[in-house]
Amino acid sequence: MSTGIAASELILNARGAVYHLDVRPEEIAHTIITVGDPERVQNVSKHFDRIEGTYQHREFVTHTGFVGNTRISVVSTGIGTDNIDIVLNELDALVNIDFNTRQVKEELVSLRIVRLGTSGSLQEDIPVDAFVASSHAIGLDNLLPYYTWHNTPEELQLLEAFRGQVRLQPHAARPYLFEAAPELLERFGEGFHTGITVTCPGFYAPQGRQLRGALSHPQLIGQLGAFSFENRHITNFEMETSGIYGLGRVLGHRCLSLSAIVANRVRGEFSADGNAAVEKLIATALPIIAA
Repeated sequence: MSTGIAASELILNARGAVYHLDVRPEEIAHTIITVGDPERVQNVSKHFDRIEGTYQHREFVTHTGFVGNTRISVVSTGIGTDNIDIVLNELDALVNIDFNTRQVKEELVSLRIVRLGTSGSLQEDIPVDAFVASSHAIGLDNLLPYYTWHNTPEELQLLEAFRGQVRLQPHAARPYLFEAAPELLERFGEGFHTGITVTCPGFYAPQGRQLRGALSHPQLIGQLGAFSFENRHITNFEMETSGIYGLGRVLGHRCLSLSAIVANRVRGEFSADGNAAVEKLIATALPIIAA
């Protein structure tokens, strides 16, 4: 008989909570909203009808409560897919591993995970303060190559087209691609642009910004914006979506990323009030998530 997952692999703290999130299984909902900024958690939970519990460890803040009869947890991830690796794995452990026996449960739970974040537009006609729902995510980070997964035929076609049109420097990245959960994406049509989101492993050179460090790929923004395959285009880029979609596929969760556009990289514009744009995104998306 298996002794279960070792203490060094699944780390629980003194109160029996998973290590980084500091949350116990009964303290997390099956509908999850992720935000990057820890301060943004309360901007979401202030719209809850009732807050059941609040938890914090490092940059990971969790508020669990109710919108109507729907129980929701909002969790901050911090920046980047390295943090997404922590958050998605620990959320999965909370619902799919028995913390007493350290065994994977026989009946697995598929979480609904919706990212509410910020992003930069790569299309001139998607202005600052607009909203984007990510139909697919292309990862230029290095997280998912550490996992095993399977793509759909459509995903493989789209990925092959991307590799053919966007020429990265040798060894710069191993692009990967996953689609959003269709049943979530279809709920965010009105008021949202829809397109492919690219996830970058940094904010400056990986997103084509040059301060003092010279760029190895100065044509990146133009190539991303010009990509086209069967009427699909790259609308925006940010730093988390590919990790969420990829680990959602690996672990069996349904994921969607929604972004408020705070920069238009083609026009060189930045939102005059990005916080207001995010607040509008929260107010627009939360009733749909809770419905």
